[in-house]
Amino acid sequence: MTLPDHPDFLWRNPEPRRSYDVVIVGGGGHGLATAHYLAQNHGITDVAVLEKGWLAGGNMARNTTLIRSNYLWDESAAIYEHALKLWEGLEADLDYPILFSQRGVLNLAHNLQDVRDSVRRVEANRLNGIDAEWLTPDEVRKICPIVNTSADIRYPVHGATYQPRAGIAKHDYVAWGFARRIDQAGGDLIQDCEVTGFTTAGDRVTGVRTTRGDIAAGRVLLCAAGHTTVLTDMLGFRVPIQSHPLQALVSELLEPVHPTIVMSNAVHVYVSQAHKGELVMGAGVDSYNGYGQRGAFHIIERQMAAAVELFPVFARAHLLRSWAGIVDVSPDASPVAGRTPYENLFLNCGWGTGGFKATPGIGWCLAETVATGEPHPYVAPFALDRFVSGALVDEHGAAAVAH
Repeated sequence: MTLPDHPDFLWRNPEPRRSYDVVIVGGGGHGLATAHYLAQNHGITDVAVLEKGWLAGGNMARNTTLIRSNYLWDESAAIYEHALKLWEGLEADLDYPILFSQRGVLNLAHNLQDVRDSVRRVEANRLNGIDAEWLTPDEVRKICPIVNTSADIRYPVHGATYQPRAGIAKHDYVAWGFARRIDQAGGDLIQDCEVTGFTTAGDRVTGVRTTRGDIAAGRVLLCAAGHTTVLTDMLGFRVPIQSHPLQALVSELLEPVHPTIVMSNAVHVYVSQAHKGELVMGAGVDSYNGYGQRGAFHIIERQMAAAVELFPVFARAHLLRSWAGIVDVSPDASPVAGRTPYENLFLNCGWGTGGFKATPGIGWCLAETVATGEPHPYVAPFALDRFVSGALVDEHGAAAVAH
């Protein structure tokens, strides 16, 4: 496979124009995917993607690249399965290598309640047409021989759910592929351009104020993840999300030893092996609120202990580096997407730890929402007003492990 070109040669770095039909605030995966599908599906190319740093330098570059759709509730399953189907054809769509590898994901069960919850989720997935299986400990061992399935340990493995179509992709290649397509379609990718305010007229947003000048806009989409509340506070309405650091780490390079992705809520870790050979590990969020892209050492210590509990073979692996992203968590652990109190302003945030896997799916759905003014059916259940109506989509069970 030919390696991707260096990003400097993939897209222009233009000066921002004074107006655009659509301005997208946030140059991460969701903002880039939306701009791509606005052009491809709706012919809308007068688009600017504004990024205060560098493209895909936020959570898109600070995640663990897991892709799956085995969520419990119908609403979540629909958007994530839509995304997974797009992932399966994304390399051809972008004409760009993204190293999408469908190696499957195991969610381990360590007690009777885990088993009940897991079997329930498998049956819910099957009803939604999603590939899902319940595996015995012996079947778990066949798929991933290095998992400790002994009965004489603190957290014995009683079985696992398995989604064979789940996998990983190379996050920066995904971002570069979208950016290249946007540039080819005529969209502007504006880096080092922080939004500092908005101009409004009645119930419409007329433009954004940035560190590179004012830009008029026909429609505006906020895709700023954990920093969304900073922007909505400027506009005078509140969004119920909290921002937390989320840490991950990688080991030194190893020979291929880990054939799939393994997740565990009880032991609270998940582990995959990247294309180059490093083990990629993550766990839960740091409990405090903040925008700092770093976290506490005790979180790393706990997730490494959990990894060794599940995989004794990793006991002598060395930690290479760690990092943190900023997750935006809503009260029901589901995203917030769609309309806002302003007629031409749209919102996308609250994905918590599930943002990367949703990238092409939410981009597709937001593109239709922005283009037509009406929420795509997959987006409609995640409207902001559900926190008033009480129609929550409670995915705390499926999202208990950062993933």
